[in-house]
Amino acid sequence: MKAWEENIRKVVPYVPGEQPKLDNIIKLNTNENPYPPTPKAVEAADLFDLDLMRKYPDPAASLLVEEIAKRYGLKKSQVFVGVGSDDVISMAFLTFFNGKKPILFPDISYSFYSVWADVYRIPYVTPALTGDFKLRREDYFKENGGIIFPNPNAPTGVYENLEFIEDIVSHNQDSVVIVDEAYIDFGGKSAIALTEKYENLLVVQTFSKSRSMAGLRIGFAMGSEKLICALNDVKFSINSYTMNQYAIHLGVWAVRDEAYFQRNVNKIIKTRETAKLRLRELGFSFPDSMTNFIFATHKTVPAKKIFEALREAGIYVRYFDAPRIDNYLRITVGTDGEMEVLFGFLEEYLRKQ
Repeated sequence: MKAWEENIRKVVPYVPGEQPKLDNIIKLNTNENPYPPTPKAVEAADLFDLDLMRKYPDPAASLLVEEIAKRYGLKKSQVFVGVGSDDVISMAFLTFFNGKKPILFPDISYSFYSVWADVYRIPYVTPALTGDFKLRREDYFKENGGIIFPNPNAPTGVYENLEFIEDIVSHNQDSVVIVDEAYIDFGGKSAIALTEKYENLLVVQTFSKSRSMAGLRIGFAMGSEKLICALNDVKFSINSYTMNQYAIHLGVWAVRDEAYFQRNVNKIIKTRETAKLRLRELGFSFPDSMTNFIFATHKTVPAKKIFEALREAGIYVRYFDAPRIDNYLRITVGTDGEMEVLFGFLEEYLRKQ
């Protein structure tokens, strides 16, 4: 090893879902919304002033922050935006998890958490989920340097109710608790209301899933003014201009079209519930998902074998070669037509096994 190589920060990187460059495939592997964003955002894109490209964007993304605050009944000073929820959470790790005590997050969870912890050299402990993939609240009733977990969880899809969330937050008022709500719009109640009671609680959401804007990268956090102020201080010390003009402009219109948002979400929920019935009929079992995906295992055929057969047929789902979950497939809820193709293939394939 050369001397300069010794100074390279070494981490095991996050591996995103495959983005195949093929035509005529069914892509159910990255939890993208199968429907387009609101037509109002599309119209706004056509009206976007291209001259703005030569100017720096508003570092505070004020128009978008104001629109999000209005939508969720908050003050502007309680909202922080970033380039996708990944950027927001990364900034939160850097800002709030700065002590010597280990932070806590589940052993089966969003795999980016351990990457950020390693990058920022934050010690961490990963309490194990139960056999049915639920959190044990008691695992988080101990000294720590911070807590983060998704609700509903990813990749399992399991949702914990607000009483459960509040119990964890109330036991940890000496550290920051982050609830990652990337999928909350597809089921359950958000913990946003709890931020008025607990100034150490940060709730993070995204435009990538329910608002069909994964390609624009818009994420946001909501919490007490103290938490948001701290996030902005760190952001402005690194890069003031994180969100581009175009994303801010279209994000505003996405928030404004509440009716389209609700219709889109309800459509996915309906397809998801039908998918649960069809998958059970095919011999799959899974935790009850409250997201836009289903985390399923088959009673006789190994998940990896099914994954490879689906991929060969041009149907992409997600397979995790990891302890405890290596016999599960994470299947994104697509359109009704896409799901029918999936069920048709599985029915034929499983009959032959």
